[in-house]
Amino acid sequence: MKRNPLILFFIAAIVAAMLFAGMRVARKNRENGSPTGQLMGQVAPDFELPSLDGKNLKLSDLRGKAVLLNFWATYCGPCKIEMPWFVELQKQYGPQGFQIVGVAMDDASTEEISKFAKDMGVNYPILLGKESVGQSYGGVSVLPTTFFLDRDGKLIAREFGLQSRSVFVDHIKKALSQGQAVQAQK
Repeated sequence: MKRNPLILFFIAAIVAAMLFAGMRVARKNRENGSPTGQLMGQVAPDFELPSLDGKNLKLSDLRGKAVLLNFWATYCGPCKIEMPWFVELQKQYGPQGFQIVGVAMDDASTEEISKFAKDMGVNYPILLGKESVGQSYGGVSVLPTTFFLDRDGKLIAREFGLQSRSVFVDHIKKALSQGQAVQAQK
């Protein structure tokens, strides 16, 4: 079967135009900032969610601590890779005023999430997430998605997907160095 070169050229031109338009839209979105990008440097949206232990945790109650806020799910392969790192990082940096908070964003039951967290040796609070909380952070379309808050509760960094452990360490150190540390309770 003989192909018409004009048709092939036309198809190639359409594909090139679509790629060009897509790259322009992506660049424009980066420049204008996604809702998440607009939150950078601002106080993180506050929320209150139930934890696996049955208590509610309010994000603003952690002011004075640097916070790693991790949106994850039990079915997420990359989440399973980074969770042992988080356990180690909580042990290492917790005494310096650092707190990891995991937000489970899947439809698994509380019992399934609890078993998963126990099997992973999680040593930080796991909250039962709601779509509205994810939306307040610009939407959580990629799991894991991790936000870093300084001691004043301001968003200083975010990471989509699996990152290297050193990226997390760098953000944690930055978060610990910014804002006002919580004063010891007397």
